[in-house]
Amino acid sequence: MAKTIDAATLKAALDGDGEIALIDVREQAAYGASHPILAANIPLGQLELRVGEQIPRRSTPIVVEDAGEGLAERAAALLEGFGYTDVAVLDGGTKAWAAAGFELFSGMYVPSKAFGEFVEHAYDTPSVSADELKAMMESGEKLVVLDSRPMDEYRVMNIPTGIDVPGAELVYRVGQVAPDADTTVVVNCAGRTRSIIGAQSLINAGIPNKVVALRNGTMGWHLSGYQLEHGNDRTAPEPAEDILAKAVAQAEACAQRFGVKTVDADTLDAWREQRDSRTLAILDVRTLEEFEARRIADSRHAPGGQLVQATDSYLPVRNARVVLVDDRKVRALMTASWLVQLGWRDVYVLTASLDSQRTVSGRYTPEILGLDAISEVKTVPAAAARSLAEAGAVVLDLAKALDYRDAHPEGAWWAGRVAIADNLSKIPADKAIVLTSPDGMLARFAAADLSGTGRDISVIEGGTAAWKVAGLPLQSGMTAVLSEPDDSYLRPYDRTNKAEIEKAMNDYLTWEVALVEQIKKAGGISFTHFPA
Repeated sequence: MAKTIDAATLKAALDGDGEIALIDVREQAAYGASHPILAANIPLGQLELRVGEQIPRRSTPIVVEDAGEGLAERAAALLEGFGYTDVAVLDGGTKAWAAAGFELFSGMYVPSKAFGEFVEHAYDTPSVSADELKAMMESGEKLVVLDSRPMDEYRVMNIPTGIDVPGAELVYRVGQVAPDADTTVVVNCAGRTRSIIGAQSLINAGIPNKVVALRNGTMGWHLSGYQLEHGNDRTAPEPAEDILAKAVAQAEACAQRFGVKTVDADTLDAWREQRDSRTLAILDVRTLEEFEARRIADSRHAPGGQLVQATDSYLPVRNARVVLVDDRKVRALMTASWLVQLGWRDVYVLTASLDSQRTVSGRYTPEILGLDAISEVKTVPAAAARSLAEAGAVVLDLAKALDYRDAHPEGAWWAGRVAIADNLSKIPADKAIVLTSPDGMLARFAAADLSGTGRDISVIEGGTAAWKVAGLPLQSGMTAVLSEPDDSYLRPYDRTNKAEIEKAMNDYLTWEVALVEQIKKAGGISFTHFPA
């Protein structure tokens, strides 16, 4: 049995200088409905796939929570089985946290969302409404619209004329798309946070242009009755050498203002030797293409804008030692400047070149724990799985419910891993069960979970990706579900009904603005303000 910790003791530890990871192991929908602000979400069903990468040091103090469903105890036992030596369960879960007088928060990536609101208030970040931007466009004002989201989000919808320049890329690339000082730069995202942080990044870097955030982003544009574009892939080019030199100087001046620290190759090597006593996160903040072309062997990819947008997801271990990597320096320096203001004390930018490090290339594969538990799982090729389904087998797809909704093997049911065992009786006992997931890995763990049930269980080799490569039929929609989908906290644009989308947009924007006051309550969070 794992030890327990009460809410007051946990709160003191979270406020302290030592390392600690507070992990909420419920599915995302339940977590997003109500959780302590410093709790990171690693659902029980994803634990093997994520915890080794996100909490690499086995002696890290870990507190596991739920809302009293018993998931925390199961997760704690798994973690101890993986070799984690300091695991505790929050006694009474989130209900006890609230009973102790500490605030519970809804939403995802709440520390970063609240930080965006704090930044707007602290630095008086200028913004324009959708109506004002529309008037600027129609008047012929010289301007560029820069979308600070990743390309996959940008493709879904963008402001007309907008160019995709994800957060940390803004200072790096803005001189290439807005070389003239008389060009107004408008930064947007889907809502508020990345619009504010992106615009303030350019202001902090001291670019000569007028810079404004688009208030409420694409949601505000849509709610104002204006059309969005869809399916675009416009990007800002790499900066020319003279523009890069200017961007480096701007980023260095910004880093100096906010007290960004640097680390050399020898010191980083010394820190590597201390990994048993201090968590070390080496995060590459460049683009995925650059990361896969050549990266430090023990680094992870964390594009700078998304790192600031979802810090709790990339860095669940509070007070970890963080080293940011960018061979052009600009993105690492700007990202570090924001992490410092977010309250991260041990953040450094690597000054050494990649040539000073052991590097690799290709697709990154995270550490997966518990692989011995799935060594005996029976796998079948995709074509054989199709034959089994045609013969009456039930195919269960463990993809995220929203991804299942977009496309899944024809005839497959959606299933959440943790809920399968409790819902197994819905599948006739004489039916074979074939499991799949995007790459097959999660399905193999689920098959291992069911190994003692006496059912005929197999896994599609290579998962749904192999099914697609084989050209086997797909379908869309929530066509069949084994249990209620609970693995996604729905964003406004995850909905399909126009009225529901617009209500959710308004609710989201109201929630986001209110965070700046909510974080002042007991159990909230504080940030660092650097007056100009």
